[in-house]
Amino acid sequence: MAGRWCDCRSSAAGAARGRVFAASRILDIDGVDVRGDAALVHLADLLVALAVFGLIAAATFTTLQEGLRAYTIGAARAESQQSGRVALERLAGDLRIAGLGPQHATFAAISLAEPTRVVLHRDLDGDGLVTASGETITWRLTGRTLRRDAGGGAQPIIDGVRSFVLEYLDAAGEPTTRASDVRSVVITLVTEAESILAGRDVATTFATRVRLRNR
Repeated sequence: MAGRWCDCRSSAAGAARGRVFAASRILDIDGVDVRGDAALVHLADLLVALAVFGLIAAATFTTLQEGLRAYTIGAARAESQQSGRVALERLAGDLRIAGLGPQHATFAAISLAEPTRVVLHRDLDGDGLVTASGETITWRLTGRTLRRDAGGGAQPIIDGVRSFVLEYLDAAGEPTTRASDVRSVVITLVTEAESILAGRDVATTFATRVRLRNR
């Protein structure tokens, strides 16, 4: 009897492990047949999914494109306004003090009055002459660049100028072509963004009338 004894607990445990091992081949952690986890994908389902994705992608792209367009227009408008304002204020300042000098000065306040170019003079050192540096100033449009020459070369003030027109008026407010009769100048400046990416469709127009204070 002693030789026929066996460990029944060990046999039962081994059988249980065998059953678990066999079950793990067909069952996953959720206890469902593995073949049921991956449903078949039909062509119709795939086409519907692609169509929905295409609609969402198109709507997203359109929204981003409109946002970029709005930003581009705003940047172009800001650039054209800032550059035009800087040029207009500086030119108006030069015109206002044209003819500055000692009392009964004999030099001309403006010696050249053209639609896109003006040459003006001012006596800064009070010697009655306008030969020193900075006493003769030339403004002119070259291509798309508005330049100012005060004796050190024609320095660019702003780029992206679409139009620059000067009109000269006499003491009575009538148009004149004689530089010695000019008492006020009407400035019309149209600027746009210099960068092509910023958009060339946006332009800003500035117009002002400047009175010569020393004539």
